[in-house]
Amino acid sequence: MTARDRTITTINRRSLLQGTARLTGAAATIAALRTAFPSGAFAQGAGPETTKATLGFIALTDSAPLIVAKEKGLFDQVGLSEVTVSKQASWGTTRDNLVLGSAGGGIDGAHILTPMPYLMTLGTITAENKPLPMQILCRLNTNGQAISVAKDLMPAGATVDAKPLKAAFADMKAKGQDVKCAVTFPGGTHDLWMRYWLAAGGIDPNKDVSTIVVPPPQMVANMKVGNMQAFCVGEPWNDQLVHQGIGYSACVTGELWKDHPEKSLALRADWVDANPKAAAALLQAVLEAQRWADKPENKEEMAQIIGRRAWFNVPPTDILPRSLGTIDYGDGRKVENSPLLMKFWKDFASYPFQSHELWFLTEDRRWGYIAPDVDLKGLIAKVNREDLWRQAAQAAGVPAEEIPAGTSRGKETFFDGKVFDPDAPDAYLASLAIKTVA
Repeated sequence: MTARDRTITTINRRSLLQGTARLTGAAATIAALRTAFPSGAFAQGAGPETTKATLGFIALTDSAPLIVAKEKGLFDQVGLSEVTVSKQASWGTTRDNLVLGSAGGGIDGAHILTPMPYLMTLGTITAENKPLPMQILCRLNTNGQAISVAKDLMPAGATVDAKPLKAAFADMKAKGQDVKCAVTFPGGTHDLWMRYWLAAGGIDPNKDVSTIVVPPPQMVANMKVGNMQAFCVGEPWNDQLVHQGIGYSACVTGELWKDHPEKSLALRADWVDANPKAAAALLQAVLEAQRWADKPENKEEMAQIIGRRAWFNVPPTDILPRSLGTIDYGDGRKVENSPLLMKFWKDFASYPFQSHELWFLTEDRRWGYIAPDVDLKGLIAKVNREDLWRQAAQAAGVPAEEIPAGTSRGKETFFDGKVFDPDAPDAYLASLAIKTVA
């Protein structure tokens, strides 16, 4: 019996009702954090400024904390009885709906690619370059993405090392074929993982291939009809690709950078400013959902929940294996109990390290998405609300050892030996051979 078969058997055997009992601890924590607000802050007239919030999500496993918080009633338990979690068609749609805001028929916040709130605050990706101040309240996850390659390129043997594709891509171009590598949004996390992977293998993402933008849920269908040779996206789409025999995972992104930051929960700054108590309550509910979703015994129910038609409309068997650390790359490599599985809470996964924000912004500068004269650390100070995260974690009774001591995780080492020192981002940028900037 294969790992995937065992997973399917497990899903069929266990009852979802087990999850209700598991939430007892989460409900108790939420009940306890209510007492942390002075004068019974959740009583009528003294609680959150609003009971409403509209949050966007893309059908990716790392949106699970928002969906779990909604499905498990965690938003209700902190006084936010009218939270809507709304599916978005693409990251471009997410951006546009954030610009509208809920008052204009859009959304107040979202599960989002971490660089996007910065690009929106700068106005580089909004209509007429009009800035929309955003704030990041927490990181939603680390790890959990992959770079997938079409089946017909499997013989080249590309893994975390993309070098074997250099000759294959050059041969295709010599024959007049356009080599396409799909990402989900320019300057977003998947774009940066793809570019890093290609460049580390000596492939210039600006000259040797064409990078195209495809919404996450459409990746598999587009590769099936031959629209691209590679793509980078979050789960469950890489695992679904393997299950359908269309391609394989060259690498999971944790191989590029172990425990790398990924998505964030971001809200319009004006919404946070107008509703500070509601923002705190919302964040507490999401943190509790992250803690629940990170427990191995809850992964099966999580996969069942987010796989439903109302959310992803994807078989749980496309979600669960990699959520548990079972990685079938699709090219004969199989790993069980991988330490590179998606994390929602463990190892400070939820905390928005400012040093990680600086890496994303430095990479966006590398590829020309951010002008060289932008004060990156000043920008981070405006967008990153790690202070709110700490307040929410303390109010929720998070143990002190699960709260980082500082805002930096220190030096980060990548698979190709490059080291990012948050105290010397310019030195890191200068060390990179392939880039857009001089």
